[in-house]
Amino acid sequence: MTTSAPIFTAPDRVSEALRGDGYALLRPQDVAALAGCTLAELNALAASWDDLALDNYLKDGGRYRRRRHSCFIQQDGMLSQTAHRPHWQPLEYNALHGGMQRLFEPVAAATAARPAWRDLIAAIGNLCAAARGARPWYIEAHQFRIDTTDGIGRPTPEGAHRDGVDFVAVLLIGRHQVKGGETRIFEADGPNGKRFTMTEPWTMLLLDDATVIHESTPIQPLGEHGHRDTLVLTYRAGAFQGQGV
Repeated sequence: MTTSAPIFTAPDRVSEALRGDGYALLRPQDVAALAGCTLAELNALAASWDDLALDNYLKDGGRYRRRRHSCFIQQDGMLSQTAHRPHWQPLEYNALHGGMQRLFEPVAAATAARPAWRDLIAAIGNLCAAARGARPWYIEAHQFRIDTTDGIGRPTPEGAHRDGVDFVAVLLIGRHQVKGGETRIFEADGPNGKRFTMTEPWTMLLLDDATVIHESTPIQPLGEHGHRDTLVLTYRAGAFQGQGV
């Protein structure tokens, strides 16, 4: 595994990168162009991360994670929000928090209604379709704030993992007075890995969940308080995980 500055993917090579490397990393300006909006319109979403609810399901007893969660279906060029539902993962993919019906506060209605929010989700779905073929995508949107209330914050307390979906998009919303939070990607069936730190808001990592494992390292404060905000979007064909469970 090597540590390096992020190596970004050209927008016209995303499908090739997903098929060959298992991931693509896009610059903020390319993410905005993908969504058909401006960076200012994306940045207008960031204030909603100041109003996330405490995650009360952390088995390590931590108070370092706040989140909101909502679900969407993208089909035939249309994106629709579903009725609010729990987040569920099997133990196979999340040994720490799998097997639990975790019902979080939904993404605020005003946030989910913003064109930049909806256009971003749909545009990433189109990237997934370009890489794997058109199909209905069952999408889960997670707003995360990891803070240093307890002196350390863990973006992925379950460790290096897969999510049990087809694709995972991790977008950095912002970092405030923290160190750490390094992104690590490993081959699921090989020895190779990459690690780098996303620092610019709206940098996006798009992962093929079948071929790579990922994690983010803990964060520590540089001042009295610090936090790291991300938007994680998962795309799964066929159904949501746990549907009917």
